[in-house]
This record gives sequence, structure tokens and C-alpha cells, in this order.
Amino acid sequence: LPIIDLSSPGKISTAKLIRQACLEHGFFYVKNHGISEELMEGVFKESKGFFNLPLEEKMALLRRDLLGYTPLYAEKLDPSLSSIGDSKESFYFGSLEGVLAQRYPNQWPSEGILPSWRQTMETYYKNVLSVGRKLLGLIALALDLDEDFFEKVGALNDPTAVVRLLRYPGEVISSDVETYGASAHSDYGMVTLLLTDGVPGLQVCRDKSKQPHIWEDVPGIKGAFIVNIGDMMERWTNGLFRSTLHRVMPVGKERYSVVFFLDPNPDCNVKCLESCCSETCPPRFPPILAGDYIKERFRLTYATS
Repeated sequence: LPIIDLSSPGKISTAKLIRQACLEHGFFYVKNHGISEELMEGVFKESKGFFNLPLEEKMALLRRDLLGYTPLYAEKLDPSLSSIGDSKESFYFGSLEGVLAQRYPNQWPSEGILPSWRQTMETYYKNVLSVGRKLLGLIALALDLDEDFFEKVGALNDPTAVVRLLRYPGEVISSDVETYGASAHSDYGMVTLLLTDGVPGLQVCRDKSKQPHIWEDVPGIKGAFIVNIGDMMERWTNGLFRSTLHRVMPVGKERYSVVFFLDPNPDCNVKCLESCCSETCPPRFPPILAGDYIKERFRLTYATS
């Protein structure tokens, strides 16, 4: 996969590399993004501390409005499967300020149990949101738009930005039904920034329209984000930038990852970009409010799990 250097001074040349990566892969690495390895390691350490708690303590923070703890097998990202659910547990937290933070308050583990957990996570959230904003500016340039396009259309004035901590037990279970850490899916929103602990398992399918799907391993690069385009960005770009099908396979070893989903303000109207349609290539998707789209996608995910 292509490696994009965010410290490069040439925005236009960087945007061209991103455009090529989005057209050819939908996935790419981002390095030199400005977040220290110390902070990233701290997030993994605190994440492991939470997932190692007894189940009853984790269940006390059970998911509410999608924020909080999700136990093993509670999700099935590919509803066509007959398995009981994906072999992973997770913890979501979101906005720290603004309307969304008031409407959907975060749940935090007790400071008595994990004293530096909240501070570490809030610091990481602010840092990765800053990286995400910068990346969206470059994606806008890659789409022949103004760098501040997503800000001007109201996508980023109170974005739906969520961090998801994940633990995959990793056991390879021999049974008639194939087990997945995360079954095949594409992300719902604009853009996703992923950190992994180096344990393999992530696979991508470059062409989701071809059958059978061909899966390729995506190794982690220490200190770099793995970035992928989501379904909402595919709608916005009229299919020019396509979301990529991906999955996580169990490899017989426990695996941790940290995902950042950067999605628009729920009131943002997602409609075909002028630079992505023409008389010969009319809009393929009707306009939709970002919040309505995300809500419906989550409803389907949890209805089938």
C-alpha cells in the first residue's frame, strides 16, 4: 500500500499521491503525522488494562448510544454469515465538547481502577482529530476542491468523531462455521485512521465488485496509521473514491487495535460533489443527512448480531 508522508511541505503533490492511493486501493499508510509514539503506546497500554478487567466491571459500562463497552460476539459486520458474531470486544468513546458531547456523554472507567485512562484517551482523541482534519483537507485537494471544503459545508463544525478500542482474542476455532475477528465490511463514514499493535490479521479486498473476493494481508507499520475511505465518502465522490472491503482474521494470537472514525456533523447534507459528476456521469446516490445514514447502518449491524 502507498505510504503518505504528512510532514511533506508540498500539499498539492501530497494530495495527488492521496488521490492515486484512493483510486487504486482505498487504503494507504500515513506517517509523520505528529502524534508521538509515547502517546500511542500509552493508548495501547490503557486499552489492555481495560480489557483485562473482570467481565462484570466491563459490563457496567455497557454500550449506551453506541458509546461504551461491546462484549464478544455482540456484532456481526457481515450479516450474511451464519456465525454467532464477530470474535472481538470493544470500547467506544466520542466527542469531548460541543452539542454531540452533551447529547451523547462518554462513559469512562473508574479513576480508582484505571487512574490515567481518561486523560490518556482524551489527549489521544484531540491529537487524532487534528490529524483527521488535516487529512480531510488533503483529500479535498485530491478531489479538486478547496482545502477547507469539508469545513465550509459544515462537516467539521461538530463532527461525529469516535475512537474505538478493540481486542481480538485471536483463537482459531476449528468448527464448521468460519470464525472472524471482524467479518468482511466497509466502514460507514468519511475516513478511518487505524493503529495496530503489529499482530497480523487485517486483510483488504481491492475490488469488492469481483467474485470471488481476493484478500491481501495488510501489515502494520510501527507508528503509522492505516487509512481507509468509508462508504459515505464513496457516496460523496459518486463512486470515484471507493470504500474498501476489509476483515480481520484470527491468527492464534491476541490482537489490539485503535480505530478513529471521522464522520461529518449529523446535520451535514451529503450530496454528490460537483467535481465528481457530469452530464455523462450523473449522481448515483440521492442526498442524505450524515446522521440519518450512519444511524441506519448501525441499526442494520446490531439488528443482525
